[in-house]
Amino acid sequence: MIDHNSEQPPTKSVSPGKQKEPNEGASTVERGTPSSQPVLKKALIVGGIVAVVVITVMSLIGVGVDGGRGALSGGLGAASAFVFMGITVLSIFVSNFFVKSDLYVVWFFISVLGSWIVKFGLFIVAVLLLRDQPWLNPKLFFVSLLVGVVCSLVLDVIIVTKSRLPYVGDLSGKRAV
Repeated sequence: MIDHNSEQPPTKSVSPGKQKEPNEGASTVERGTPSSQPVLKKALIVGGIVAVVVITVMSLIGVGVDGGRGALSGGLGAASAFVFMGITVLSIFVSNFFVKSDLYVVWFFISVLGSWIVKFGLFIVAVLLLRDQPWLNPKLFFVSLLVGVVCSLVLDVIIVTKSRLPYVGDLSGKRAV
């Protein structure tokens, strides 16, 4: 019978004056650009094009409903929907610049959650400022805001479903999941 407990792996000796670093001998992980970056870039470009189309259409509908006041309300509602969508996409896009940092995940969530707080604050300020404005048709503004949000959500779904992203993460190079 062989006693496996008696065999000890060889130990490295460390000189008394030198302390061993915690990651000494560990392989460093090379992090590249996240695979989501092209999808975000495409979302911004296509989102901008769709925003111009929706703003134009809602402004034209607004002219038919309430003249110049309707055109302004329709265009402003659709534009604000796409500004809010763009803030989120840009926050993710910017946080990806920190991908080489050991605190990348922290920066990512700070950026995204911070953008949500900014959007919430902007929404409250916009509602308070635009609430009783005589030059704004509130019903048309709300409908165009809703149309803009739905269009941006549909656009996001289409872009994400047509993109080819790995399900398990970035596996290029020496990076392991």
